[in-house]
Amino acid sequence: MGILKQLVLLPLAPVRGVVWLTERVADAAEVELGDPDAIRAQLLDAQLAYERGEIDEMQLASIEESLLQRLEVS
Repeated sequence: MGILKQLVLLPLAPVRGVVWLTERVADAAEVELGDPDAIRAQLLDAQLAYERGEIDEMQLASIEESLLQRLEVS
């Protein structure tokens, strides 16, 4: 019975693989969003972008506010 079940479910293997991969990516994104070190690195990147003239003061303030909110939540 196990072989028959495997044969019937074989066409669904790619779908199960995509679902598994999507779950792993979601888990990694969750960890990244709440990681204080990653948030601090993004704050530093935003500050450096401002100093290089790539973003203006309003954009920097918006990025900082968003990142600091994420830092407070985690």
